[in-house]
Amino acid sequence: MQFKNPEILYFLFLLVIPIIVHLFQLRRFKKEYFTNLKFLKEISIQTRKSSKIKKWLLLCCRLLLLTFIIIAFTQPYFKAKESSSKNNQLFIVLDNSFSMQAKGQNGELLKRAVQELLENTPENQEFTLLTNSDSYFNTNIKSNQKELQTLNYSAYPFDINQIISKIKSNSVSVQKDVLFITDGVNLTQKELSNIDKYINPYFIIYKAEQKNNIAIDSVYLHQVLDNFYEINVKLNSFGVTNQDIPVSVFNQDKLIARTQVKLDSNSEIIKFTLPKKDIQGYVSIKDNALEYDNTFYFSISNPKKINVLSIGEIVKSNFLSRIYTKDEFDYKNIEISNLDYNLIEKQDAIILNEIENISNALQTTLNAFVEKGGNLIVIPSIKSNVSNLNLFFSKFGNFQFKNLENIDNKVVKILYNHPLYKAVFEKQVTNFQYPNTKSNFSLNSNFPQVLTYENQTSFLTAINKQNGVLYVFSGALNKENSNFQNSPLIVPTFYNMAQTANKSGFDALHILNENILVIDETLSKNEILQVKNKTQSFIPIQQILNSKVKLTFNENPIVAGNYNVIKQNKNIKNISFNYLRTESNLSLYEEKLFKDLNVVNSIETVFNTLHTNRTNNVIWKWFIYLALLFILLEILIQKFIK
Repeated sequence: MQFKNPEILYFLFLLVIPIIVHLFQLRRFKKEYFTNLKFLKEISIQTRKSSKIKKWLLLCCRLLLLTFIIIAFTQPYFKAKESSSKNNQLFIVLDNSFSMQAKGQNGELLKRAVQELLENTPENQEFTLLTNSDSYFNTNIKSNQKELQTLNYSAYPFDINQIISKIKSNSVSVQKDVLFITDGVNLTQKELSNIDKYINPYFIIYKAEQKNNIAIDSVYLHQVLDNFYEINVKLNSFGVTNQDIPVSVFNQDKLIARTQVKLDSNSEIIKFTLPKKDIQGYVSIKDNALEYDNTFYFSISNPKKINVLSIGEIVKSNFLSRIYTKDEFDYKNIEISNLDYNLIEKQDAIILNEIENISNALQTTLNAFVEKGGNLIVIPSIKSNVSNLNLFFSKFGNFQFKNLENIDNKVVKILYNHPLYKAVFEKQVTNFQYPNTKSNFSLNSNFPQVLTYENQTSFLTAINKQNGVLYVFSGALNKENSNFQNSPLIVPTFYNMAQTANKSGFDALHILNENILVIDETLSKNEILQVKNKTQSFIPIQQILNSKVKLTFNENPIVAGNYNVIKQNKNIKNISFNYLRTESNLSLYEEKLFKDLNVVNSIETVFNTLHTNRTNNVIWKWFIYLALLFILLEILIQKFIK
């Protein structure tokens, strides 16, 4: 037991006063004898004995009464269990990712969490509120009531590492209590292990009752016909779904196509044929689970011809003219000796077809071409100078040619999820007619191998360089060295290598990705492009590239939808943005991850625990009660003991 005012204990010396008074009252009686009063003498002896007992009892009562009153004024207390943590900073971390749209016993998980916060957080409790995208430092529940009631779901994922960094940067040395309110979807052991010793975590896990969900994973342009567009819609199913799902396609708000599908597998691709005209719309489904992944926005406009320039011998480039047809491409082939460098900046894709030596001037021009958003395809010659090639590729990162190997090599592996082949194959093929080469250079790089030889070296490598892409073959593709020209792979490979986002006519970007869009538009020095729709407007990062403008989208927009690129109040391009589908699988919650963490049932429990464990147990009232008890005892002694 400890005392708030221990100096008052000196008043215990006052206890000598009732003792002195008592001793004074216990002086010896003087005896007086009377004749013939024997009976009265016996009564007197009995009275003197009871009087002594009464006075001793009264003395004890008064001493204890005075003692308890003095101790009460010292305000005694028992120290709290966690007294060293009473000055901890409190952080409330509220997960408002899209998975919190799922429904629990009391409705949507996020709305339930907000309601419990508003009902159970003490008004005088100071804390810092962190959500996936916003921070409110050193506030209280009354100040943030409106923000909580209007809190929207965030496109930003629930990232514990980022949240912990924010918490630690607020004050490094001070201990912190952190209340994490989440559904635990997508959390990993690695993230949870990053919670350091300065953080005292509490977890409230809100669980969805229904984990089945259907999501529109992607929408992409499959092919362009004479009078129609054919688009593919990919649906993903998580959990068991037995009902038929209606799938609708809208242009603006007008329904243009609809079908009904029953998912027999975890993934299903649905084809739609749409009229060949400008479309800015969305695909929509209806299910009883998450809503955010039920809509996918896209824009289609008439594709512009793609400018493709092949630099090399005409004979060796004939196969390219059969791929880059006049209806979709503006294709030219020029030998290196006749090359006009002014043509390069006007191209969308350039193919260096078996050039033995790349001059310094051409290297510099091609490097600038890729940086400005062009695609460059390099097919080496067996006579190419390795040093010359390595000097050129050194500008693109850690990529190096080694000596020419004169051995037969067969391509055996395709990177199916690479953008070159993502829309080509509906499933992975095992009995494919793979090409081979008779000689090739071995490559040393860490870049993705799009096509791989059976000895695990690269046949085709893709290098993303700022705005453009560099594709590098390891061997010549002429018929004397390779049968690649006869392979089914050649058409989709070269066709997609020449495709650029600004010419395809199809746009369906993802929010929070580093999206880069190059638009054929000329801007003056003081002109800017604006992106807007009915509810939002922002100015993206933009860079003028001669007759083009590069737009970079990082943090904006944060709301999915269809947007327009505006120049001087005129719409020059339609674009669409969608949320990432990282929250669609509600079963990505592992209860075992939290077995060693402090998981509590409710917000009320957290605040009660913090208050109970960190509040001193004040007991001065009990001493007042005891003092009153001895006052009552004294009254009873005075009344009933003679």
